[in-house]
Amino acid sequence: MTMNLEFLFLSQDDVNRCGGADMKTMIDIIEKVISLHDKGDYVLPTKSTLRWGGLDAETTSGRINSMPGFIGGDIQASGIKWISSAPQNPFKYNLPRAAGVIVLNNPETLLPESIMDGTLISAMRTGAVSGVVAKHLAKEDSKVLGLIGAGVQNRTQLKAIQAVCPNIDRVKVADLSLDRAQKFCDEMALEVKDVTFEIVSGAEEAVRGSDIFITATVTEKPIVKKDWVDKGSLHIHVGSHECEFDVIDQADKVVVDDWEELKHRGVETISIMYSEGKFDPSNIHAELGSIVNGKKAGRENDEERIYFNSVGMGIEDVAVAKYIYDQAKAKGIGQALNLWNKPAFV
Repeated sequence: MTMNLEFLFLSQDDVNRCGGADMKTMIDIIEKVISLHDKGDYVLPTKSTLRWGGLDAETTSGRINSMPGFIGGDIQASGIKWISSAPQNPFKYNLPRAAGVIVLNNPETLLPESIMDGTLISAMRTGAVSGVVAKHLAKEDSKVLGLIGAGVQNRTQLKAIQAVCPNIDRVKVADLSLDRAQKFCDEMALEVKDVTFEIVSGAEEAVRGSDIFITATVTEKPIVKKDWVDKGSLHIHVGSHECEFDVIDQADKVVVDDWEELKHRGVETISIMYSEGKFDPSNIHAELGSIVNGKKAGRENDEERIYFNSVGMGIEDVAVAKYIYDQAKAKGIGQALNLWNKPAFV
């Protein structure tokens, strides 16, 4: 019987070659995960965060999240994402704000079977969640998308929205940096066809008149106000404390991915409202999985203001990583490495 432990290492280029940047595939995987989450076929320990200071410190000194999980169904995968977020990286070091790795464990021995780049997977699956959200909660003829924040995350948000809302033909972009907004529009115009990009003066202009608007920032203070939000719009809240409390109070439907995890994480607007006794959880219309599985209604008319907030779940990363791992094995991609030739203890 062999005693060595071999695992497959997959770089970001490897992940990309295995379909990691295919948004439609990512959306399909994430929709399946969200369905399984509603069915209870998962294990999701609470997200653990390493930070240097209080919650506010995450916007300056950053954080590292530990996100383990098991997802069942026909995926059957266990693993963990270890991902950092250093807001100053792009400006000081020309490095990504977020970077991480994902470890997959063998379903029988529970030994590590793959270690891969988690940066691309994390960005794509976060965008894919919004794709699932828009599929079920946006107006069918949505045409105008507002993006607040011109960082990496809104790039995958844009790709996901276009994948499920093919009538989107205008994209408004707001960012504190005009240069960053221009770079975003120039680069995304090469990837996303048949849309007109417009740099707007601020968050208000990005929100008003948008069928869907997405906030993906590292702001320390709320930037979205109640009066800006039109009837019939879908607000996808990706960052932390990005809107004022009455934006949520005004919504006709409030939808989340996992309420218990949102409460535990504690940094999102809805979580802060709850901790201050200003939000009643009975006002949550549904968790997204119950809408995907047809237990609760999604959008019911074109007048509803719908607000969605997600905490992000490790089971999403694990499921995508399992798909990538299976593709890598089938295509002979990646580098086999030994963790040991003979274990020190048995």
